Amino acid sequence: EVRLVESGGGLVQPGGSLRLYCAASGHSIKSHCMSWFRQSPGKEREWVAYISSAYTAPYYARSVQGRFTISKDDANNSVALEMSSLQPEDTAMYYCAADPSEGCSRQSSYYSFWGQGTQVTVSA
Repeated sequence: EVRLVESGGGLVQPGGSLRLYCAASGHSIKSHCMSWFRQSPGKEREWVAYISSAYTAPYYARSVQGRFTISKDDANNSVALEMSSLQPEDTAMYYCAADPSEGCSRQSSYYSFWGQGTQVTVSA
């Protein structure tokens, strides 16, 4: 079983940047698909980005393409989400998710392991 713990969320002004961090324990995530999702109150959980390995191209939701960067650190068993040009619509609880299956998915139901989330609030 993989335990995931997110950190790095906070309050940031529009146009600002944040770096979210997801630390994994219990099992190596080297071969796991790792994703970031987000959820705002009253909305469904939304896929943000995924990466299958440190050596493959990541994929992003259109809403964050060009502003967010997902990366995987096999040595530290972690994944990060670098966010820039943040806007109020990026405000949400951000979750890290993992699955050992080959390949990745944009569907939240695909993932076996989830973190508790870290809150990102973009406001002036």
